Amino acid sequence: MRTQRMTLSVSVLALLTLAACGTESGSSSGGGDTVQSDVPVTGVAWSVDSVTVDGKKTEAPEGARMQIDPKGRATADFGCNHIGVDARVKGDRVTLGKPVTTQMVCDEDIEKFEKAAIEAMGGELTAELSGKKLTLTKEGGTTMELSEEKAADLVGTRWTVTTLLAGETATTVPADLPKERTPYLTLADDGTVRGNSGCNSFSGKATVKGSTIDFGAIAGTRKMCPEPEMEVERAVLAALDGPVTYTVKGSTLTLTAKDGKGLGATAEAPESGSQHG
Repeated sequence: MRTQRMTLSVSVLALLTLAACGTESGSSSGGGDTVQSDVPVTGVAWSVDSVTVDGKKTEAPEGARMQIDPKGRATADFGCNHIGVDARVKGDRVTLGKPVTTQMVCDEDIEKFEKAAIEAMGGELTAELSGKKLTLTKEGGTTMELSEEKAADLVGTRWTVTTLLAGETATTVPADLPKERTPYLTLADDGTVRGNSGCNSFSGKATVKGSTIDFGAIAGTRKMCPEPEMEVERAVLAALDGPVTYTVKGSTLTLTAKDGKGLGATAEAPESGSQHG
């Protein structure tokens, strides 16, 4: 389980706000240099399968992922921290700079994999695509294996809120919130939304049109919780106020309002309902 060492504001991860192939929204995928293949390296949500260092292959923890956007930024989550790094893609070469990461303490095995993965993604890599599989190889033979991640359904999926956006910063939701107060939202086929905002449960109207969701008035219970939960709740409810732009990349949902407020969420087990078309 992740344990929050501190709530660290970092530069907004570019992956959270850029549309891409495999993205469910009205936005188009970006351009830029990509490897010569029918599956682009940039603008794709990649699941990390494994890392091989010094001939030893280590399977990735569930939920490990990495993305490279067309505007020069790569972001990753190897099961613990959120990681951002400058990226340049030209031909079959991917060059990554020095990573910037949040500072959470996690299970020992996950931390060991994260350390190896950060090492594997540094410097110049050779990209090789085979169907929907991507292999990144460093000089010396260190490799990272990835698979293209299918976009989750917008409607009917339980989206657990992991990141709160405010202008140019993103703050990670504390991982040690009580389970019953973990913020989430689920959109239904009938144009409604329900969930938990960090303390109270809520419900309301949510109209999906193109790449936008227009949230109506939200009604909720009126419990009082400790201040950390109330702080999260205020931020979540602010993100669900009026029209927002949404993107779905793999298992990540991003909601962004015109004022820059928003949230990032990760798909959990789907509930009844179909994908919005």
